[in-house]
Amino acid sequence: MERRLTPTNYELIPLNDKTNVRFFTSVDQGSYIAPHWHDALEIIYILEGSLKITISGVSRELNAGQCIMVSSSLIHSTLCTKPNRAIVFQIPENFMEKFIPDSRNLQFSLTDPTENSVLQSKVEIFKEILLKMQLLVDLQPDGAVLRFNSLLFEILFQLYHNFSVKSIPEATARHSRNLERLKPVLDYIAENYNRPISLDEISEIAILQPKYFCRFFKKCMGVTFLEYQNELRLSKIYKDIISTNNKISDILEQHGFTNYKLFRRMFQERFHATPTELRKNH
Repeated sequence: MERRLTPTNYELIPLNDKTNVRFFTSVDQGSYIAPHWHDALEIIYILEGSLKITISGVSRELNAGQCIMVSSSLIHSTLCTKPNRAIVFQIPENFMEKFIPDSRNLQFSLTDPTENSVLQSKVEIFKEILLKMQLLVDLQPDGAVLRFNSLLFEILFQLYHNFSVKSIPEATARHSRNLERLKPVLDYIAENYNRPISLDEISEIAILQPKYFCRFFKKCMGVTFLEYQNELRLSKIYKDIISTNNKISDILEQHGFTNYKLFRRMFQERFHATPTELRKNH
């Protein structure tokens, strides 16, 4: 059985009642996930294929055998243009803070590979634990939950001692407040992305003056309000192109992209292919 994090988070994560985390093997035939965040540490371990991930504006290509961490509340997006298989592991912040001192003022990061041989050895140990957890989830032997939870706490120990650095409490608190203030704005965009949303309209949702809202949104999300709305549309369009046989023009209309010339340019820049080529490749 799964339960959800409280609705104060932008992305709701389904959690396992017996482990209080989310752990699964993802098989992705192709997707684009627009910039977002969640109140959980996310660990991605690529087993097959590749994945492009952008964290706080910095992009990186992950290939088979590589692992990465995304700290809670960091804005990130992912792009999968070829099939991949990966372990996805999400640990809620309110779970971590029960066991890791001052976890909300820690930043967790993992570089793989790294030139530091000692740190790379720790990364390999970390990945071995993830593979053991995956085996338990897949095979479900007797006592699987007990063993999974013992490995979960080994992961927490490794995170605390090997992959964390202290951040400035004031900056962390300010960032959290900004994201919390942005939450109703993103909810509103998600509900109305397929129609034009004026700057005055969205500024009213944020309870901010339009000029200040534009600066505030760009500072928090790393893109402008209009860019974000178009990125969200692109993520929906991408999914429909590879998973349906609907006409491209119908898909664009459904998701509110009325400027076809702008769409083609953005699509080509993001996916390095035309919609027709993308559909053919999948």
